[in-house]
Amino acid sequence: MGIARTLGVAMTAALLTALPASAQQLTIWHDLGDNGVAWFERAGAEFAKTRPGVTVRSVSYPTDQWFGRVISAINTNTAPDLIFNNYERVIRIQSQTNRVADLRSALAEVADKSFLGEDDLRVATFRDRMIILPVQRVQMAFGMRKSWLDKVGEPFPDTWEDVKRVAAKFRDNDPDGNGRADTFGMALQAARPRDLIHMLDLFVFGSGLRHTLIDPAGQITIEQPAHAQVLEEFLKTYSEYRFVAPDTINHSFTEMYQVIQGGRGGMFRVGDWNVRGWDAPASLGGDFVSGPWPKFAANRDNAVVIGGMRGVAVPENSPNRVLATEFAKFLLGKEAQQASLELVGAGVRKDLNVDALSPRQQYFARAQHRLVAYDFPESIHTFYPELEAAFHRKLLQGLAAPPRDWKPFIAETAREMRELAQRLARN
Repeated sequence: MGIARTLGVAMTAALLTALPASAQQLTIWHDLGDNGVAWFERAGAEFAKTRPGVTVRSVSYPTDQWFGRVISAINTNTAPDLIFNNYERVIRIQSQTNRVADLRSALAEVADKSFLGEDDLRVATFRDRMIILPVQRVQMAFGMRKSWLDKVGEPFPDTWEDVKRVAAKFRDNDPDGNGRADTFGMALQAARPRDLIHMLDLFVFGSGLRHTLIDPAGQITIEQPAHAQVLEEFLKTYSEYRFVAPDTINHSFTEMYQVIQGGRGGMFRVGDWNVRGWDAPASLGGDFVSGPWPKFAANRDNAVVIGGMRGVAVPENSPNRVLATEFAKFLLGKEAQQASLELVGAGVRKDLNVDALSPRQQYFARAQHRLVAYDFPESIHTFYPELEAAFHRKLLQGLAAPPRDWKPFIAETAREMRELAQRLARN
């Protein structure tokens, strides 16, 4: 009886192994929440139309958990079929596992890819390996409460001087009409490096400058006059201008969103993925308008920032690697991209139908505004995360005890970052 049972188990295992691709299930791990789950469900259903029986199961984890689970699973040969996230997060996975597949040959097999530009392909590549297929450009605009603008009698601000004037009114003039002094000019964040420096990136690139901290040649940029001007004014929003909540130095994404969705912040970052949720009555009810980041100089055009690229990656030990790669390519197709636009708010194709989207979603989908791409320094300088962490610590020191004059502080910070970058580059 024991032998028969053993043989039965072996035969069952053999049959399962021999099942055609049409009976396979693909699992993808991401951090896009319910919108992402809905997108992968719809994309999987479209994928199955030409591969009957194939199912796609997606699991969304909070970002911090996603990192740990993916790294652990790849290192223990229990990886999911695919992973999906922002390019820099996949870089971190590759840096710690060295087991993310090179997808260059997969991209070469995609017939229709003319919509992918040079920046898209550059971001997808890390250490001569294409670790993602770029699926969603991440647009980030400067947003503000429309009813508040109407209340204080202001148009959407264009210059930094406009922003300062409007932010002060949002702070002081009771724009929500509740009779309490509980509103702030801006909702920002600062707790961790990607909180504070990410906000600075948006003001820098959105104002028409490049390279927030370091350029491709390894030169520190923050004391260059135009960069220093933006950095000083940015730091003042947290300090002497009092445009943000007093505890913003401790705010990460969650706390920043609480200020925005709680109706206490007048100006804020609007990511294309935010719009669908913020259109809902339980959130902002569509009471916001998006535009370019403020202009700091008359001779530089301001813009909306492409602040990242989300993409799909295939672990080298993916259980169904061939089929997983096929699904990765499918995510660049029109059906999957249309679903991505409608359910997540982003895509890369230019031939999608946007008519059913709200006016706020269409602002991003039509992309008729000027766009500038973040420079993704970690794809050039592998030591950048460590340099950024040191920059963050230095800026927090300044915000905790603001100097009378920020200019010497910026010059000192530039010197320290220059010395650190040189040491890190040698190691």
